[in-house]
Amino acid sequence: MAFKPYPHLIFFFIVLTLSPLTQSRFISRTSLSSSSSLVSDGINDTQHSKSYPFLSFKLSTEETCEQSYGFLPCTSTVLGNLFLIIVYGFLMFTAARYLSNGSELLLEILGPGLIGGLFLPVLGALPDAMLILVSGLSGSAEVAQSQVLVGMGLLAGSTVMLLTVLWGSCVVVGKCDLEDSSAVDKKDTKGFSLTGSGVSTDVWTSYSAMFLVVSVVPFIIVQLPQIFHTSSGKRIAILIALIVSVVFLVSYCMYQVFQPWIQERKLAFAKHKHVMSGILKHLKKQNKGRLFTEDGEPNEDVIRKLFKSIDVDSDGYLSLAELTALIIGIRFEEIDLNNDDAVRKLMYDFDTSGDSHLDETEFINGISKWLKEAKRLEKGESDAHTMKCVDDFHQQTKKEHDSLGNQNDEDAEGVQNVRRTSIKATLMLLLGTAIAAAFADPLVDAVDNFSSATSIPSFFISFIALPLATNSSEAVSALIFASRKKKRTASLTFSEIYGGATMNNILCLAVFLALVYVRHLTWDFSAEVLVILIVCVVMGIVASIRTTFPLWTAIIAFALYPLSLLLVYILDYKFGWS
Repeated sequence: MAFKPYPHLIFFFIVLTLSPLTQSRFISRTSLSSSSSLVSDGINDTQHSKSYPFLSFKLSTEETCEQSYGFLPCTSTVLGNLFLIIVYGFLMFTAARYLSNGSELLLEILGPGLIGGLFLPVLGALPDAMLILVSGLSGSAEVAQSQVLVGMGLLAGSTVMLLTVLWGSCVVVGKCDLEDSSAVDKKDTKGFSLTGSGVSTDVWTSYSAMFLVVSVVPFIIVQLPQIFHTSSGKRIAILIALIVSVVFLVSYCMYQVFQPWIQERKLAFAKHKHVMSGILKHLKKQNKGRLFTEDGEPNEDVIRKLFKSIDVDSDGYLSLAELTALIIGIRFEEIDLNNDDAVRKLMYDFDTSGDSHLDETEFINGISKWLKEAKRLEKGESDAHTMKCVDDFHQQTKKEHDSLGNQNDEDAEGVQNVRRTSIKATLMLLLGTAIAAAFADPLVDAVDNFSSATSIPSFFISFIALPLATNSSEAVSALIFASRKKKRTASLTFSEIYGGATMNNILCLAVFLALVYVRHLTWDFSAEVLVILIVCVVMGIVASIRTTFPLWTAIIAFALYPLSLLLVYILDYKFGWS
């Protein structure tokens, strides 16, 4: 994506041009010392109500707004604050997009590992963390206590939106036909069949969902005093939850650092097992006799016949060329394993002498070991069972490989100009960070003022509106990726969703808890925490125990979003939890 900030500068110029509609004011010391009637915002109220009646819904005359940084516009009207929320929200969206695009460019250059595991997850959660931070830093403790509800609304709304609206949308956009309980890449012929279409992910996505479930532990810890109805130990609970959040954050980032290495090792092992199953299946197809004797041991005579059929020059040894010919005949293209890799894996298991040749004894011992491993899948000594166990072993290893995901099915394009791309990525990250830092506080103030003007709790405003600003860029990217309708891209999409929610639960919560603890604020968010727990646990457990999601699961995800809002409203305003 090209780096073009100019449209946003034009937009900001338009905003400054239209800012008089928000009735910005500058309150001097002289006007404050005189009677309240002398305090003016520069617009005659009577004339204003005649000219702009739709902007006449204001705060009480005793209340005034305070300009951010002394020059940004502020307002005391409903529509004026709504306008500011849209403007500042768009700027936060711009910051999130620059951070996202810069992160992707940096990842192309440096790859996964330290950058992908530590740096980029923090950058992805930076806009949310900035808004949460400024919501508790403003003014006195009383002001911070009222504004911190904006931060909690963002924290809950961002997590819930990712796991419900975005999750369900990705299932709908990325759906493929389900065959044998798995989605078929790029095949979408069943329309909107609730059970016949859906998406499939790899096992690593399930691991990400498990981390999501574990990440709610700090929420439970901080709620313990409320659970046991005790006022003592609240600050201790907040401190412990903060420490646990930081520990989880470090652990999660370290897992992301080492995940590529772990993933490659497991994938290599799965391919090794697939070589085993392929050769055993080839041995079965040769039909040179029973694979097992009457007592259930590998039939060495049959294995010897296979050895002689492979040993073309009859020198008593299998060379690399002869093994390559065997592998070519078996064909391993279905798991993206080239012939040289397959030969190396076979030689590694069989060549006990280390001379790069297999004699008859080494070959018989190696095949016998593989047959015994395959036979563990089936109990029984009959020929039917022993023949079937080879097929079962082949099917199981193929499914195991598929569940790990094929890391080579996406064409990797090298970065053409590393230096230029590095500079471009750095500028995007710096600009995104600067915009997020500059406009987080004005956005929180606008939400708080809009809440005061409309009597709508700031939690619900921030729950609905702010996640649209801070997560829209990631949401669009996720939907585009899901639309490719491949298991690989679906796995990446849902892993990003679970990862984003996890970072909210540990990084953003850590920032929130630090504010509450340092500023001696009151923790009174039982309903909000319960909503986060329900959505994270439900979606996390479902995603950690299965890798295929039919279309009907999207309906459940969509339903959780309005139910979350309704639950907070009932618990807070009907049962008085907060």
